[in-house]
Amino acid sequence: MDSYHEDWTDSQRALYDECYRRGADWAEDPATPAEDVQQVINLGEADDDTLADAEIDFPPLVDAVTEATGEVVSTVPASHDDPAFKGFVDGVRDSSSDEVFGL
Repeated sequence: MDSYHEDWTDSQRALYDECYRRGADWAEDPATPAEDVQQVINLGEADDDTLADAEIDFPPLVDAVTEATGEVVSTVPASHDDPAFKGFVDGVRDSSSDEVFGL
């Protein structure tokens, strides 16, 4: 959980950490479809130019941010500069088996 941007504030780092944990828990849940995990891994591997400032409404990500912040959100910026997005996708990637997902 040390993939912080050096200019993030303590609250942004805390948001990253919380979303990281929620992403890891979601990916490790046996009820989570492997296709959904792979979709998040693909988002995490995309560069910001490919993501093109999109807003993601992927329910597990939105739920993680809502729970982490205590504020209802409907979308999350798809950017590696966003601590919630980066934390969630890093948590999913780090908790996924290399053999299963070809990382």
